[in-house]
Formats: sequence, structure tokens, C-alpha cells
Amino acid sequence: MADRVSPSQGVSSEPHESVPLTPSSRIRQLFAARETGVFVALLLMCIILAIATPVFLRIENLLNVGRQVSLLGIMAVGMTFVLISGEVDLSIGSTYALSGLCTGMLIVAGWDLIPSIAFGIVVGAGVGLVNGVLSTYGRLPSFITTLGMLSVARGVALLITNGQPVTVDQRFGARPEVLEPFFFIGQGRVLNVIPMQLVFFVLIALLGAFLLSYTVFGFRIYAVGGSVKAARVSGIRVLNTKITAFVLMGALAGLSGILGMAFLPSGQAGRTGLGLELDVIAATIVGGAALSGGEGTMVGTVLGVLIIGVLRNGLVLLGISPFWQTTIIGIVIILAVGIDKWSRRR
Repeated sequence: MADRVSPSQGVSSEPHESVPLTPSSRIRQLFAARETGVFVALLLMCIILAIATPVFLRIENLLNVGRQVSLLGIMAVGMTFVLISGEVDLSIGSTYALSGLCTGMLIVAGWDLIPSIAFGIVVGAGVGLVNGVLSTYGRLPSFITTLGMLSVARGVALLITNGQPVTVDQRFGARPEVLEPFFFIGQGRVLNVIPMQLVFFVLIALLGAFLLSYTVFGFRIYAVGGSVKAARVSGIRVLNTKITAFVLMGALAGLSGILGMAFLPSGQAGRTGLGLELDVIAATIVGGAALSGGEGTMVGTVLGVLIIGVLRNGLVLLGISPFWQTTIIGIVIILAVGIDKWSRRR
């Protein structure tokens, strides 16, 4: 005979009601969030710089900071998807250069603006696709795959340009009706105030936040980064999800390279985009994304990008030597990641 369960045993036919969060619980939850710590650090940094140099809070300088971090931020949006999925991409600096130079060469060759930009973005997405396929179906560590692609993409850029600078100018064959809108997307300002690069960054960050937080693709990215086995059991196509993240990263790196070429319409394959991948990964990690995957938010990434940008701008305003600037930024990155790891262990 089956055992009978009495009400005293705690089994109830009534549905469980969720306990509403109290104001104190909400405050504790807010301060426990990784993004809160990053925001407080950014706020303290701004206060210190505002006291040290009054120039920092001028609208012109703040807009300049926004423009300076825009290309870094666009690529950091893509890197957020890659890191959360449990992978890494070291080839974005070379992708940035290759896409920008391809678009510049096509404009000089007489192409229209839209096809030239589309080709550059497709080149970036193609690099991301190769990275994704080799890292998933090829079963190669993404660190090794993208490290190799860093050299491959840079080598291809050198080959197609023959190592010579690419200058987008009417004297080299570009059409005036193409140059004007091309320069506007890199150098123009909305209402003569807001830099176009900053507009691109804001729009892409909002789109990235929507994809990551409110779509099935974003759910799959978190699931794959949290546990590949669990994601596979849940019916998620793990390999396709990771490949999509790499393609998105490549396309955004390509777009950044095109905007960079539109801002400074001259570039050389051997120098353009050198070391960008380190700044992008640093900004994303400072914002809370974990190298082990499964963690990170777009808000945190934007805050991490702003920290890197504000720090660089502040050091310049304070007249700190460029050599010390590199050293200080490296120390800040190490401390930020270290504090994050120590807090997680606690």
C-alpha cells in the first residue's frame, strides 16, 4: 500500500508564490552586481580627473573621449559575445586593418560607397567565419586559431597593398560624390556636435544589448559558455552558436576598420590596428566578462570601454609620459581582473 502523506509533512496542493524582494534586498542585489563596482570605479576616476584638471569636464573633451573609445567599443561589443561563449579572438586588429584597407582600395578604384563598405564588412565576417569553423569543427583552440589568423590577415593585407600605404583621396582616383559621405561617417558630427563614430557605437551597443539579453541567440551564447554539455543536451547547436559569435566579431571589426579609414583616410597594412585586440579584450574583461565563458553583460562592456578611454584621456591631460601611460593601463587591467577573481572566490 502506498504511504499516505499528511499535511504536517509540508506538502501542499497550493501553488508556491514568489516572495517579493524588499527594498533592502534590491539594494544588496544592486551592489552585488559586477557592473556596480565597475561604475563606481569609473565615477571615482572621473571625480579625481575633474579635480586634477578642469579641462576634463568640458563638453568638447567628453565628446572627444566618446569618439576615441567608439571603435574600441564597437569591437568590444563583438568580443563580449565571443568571450561569453567561452572563446577568444586575437585576430581582430588584423581584421580591422584588412577590412579598412579593402574598402579604401575599392573607393580609390572608383567603386560606389555602399558596395565598398559592404565588401569590407563581408571580408571581416569571412575572417570570423574561418576562425569559427576552425575553432569548432576543426577542434582547434580558438587562442591558437585566431593567433594564426592574426598573421594570415595581416599578411593578406600586405600582399594586396604590396606594403604600400592606401590613401583615400580624389587625387588617387576616388570620386568626390563618394568621398563626401565616406568622410562624414568617420569625421562628421550630428547637429555639428555629436561625432558620427560615437553614434555608431551607441547604436551597436544598444543592438548588442538587445541580442544578448532579449533574444534566443543571447540565451544560447550564455548557455554554451556556461556548460557545453548542458547546452548540447538542451538541444542547442553549440558549434553553430560559436561560429555565429565569431562571424559577428569579424563583421564588427571590419566595420570599425572602415570607420577608422574614414576618419584618417590613409593606412598601411603593417601598422594599422596593431595591438587593438589587447585593448578590446582588456576593456571587455574589465567590464566583467569572464575568459572562462558564461559571464558578462553589454552594460559592463560599455563601462569597461569607458574606463580604458577615460584613463587614457586623463593621463594625456595630466601630461603623463606615453611610456608611463602604457604601464599604468597595464597595471589597472591586472588589478581589475585580479579583484574580480578574488571577489568570485569569496
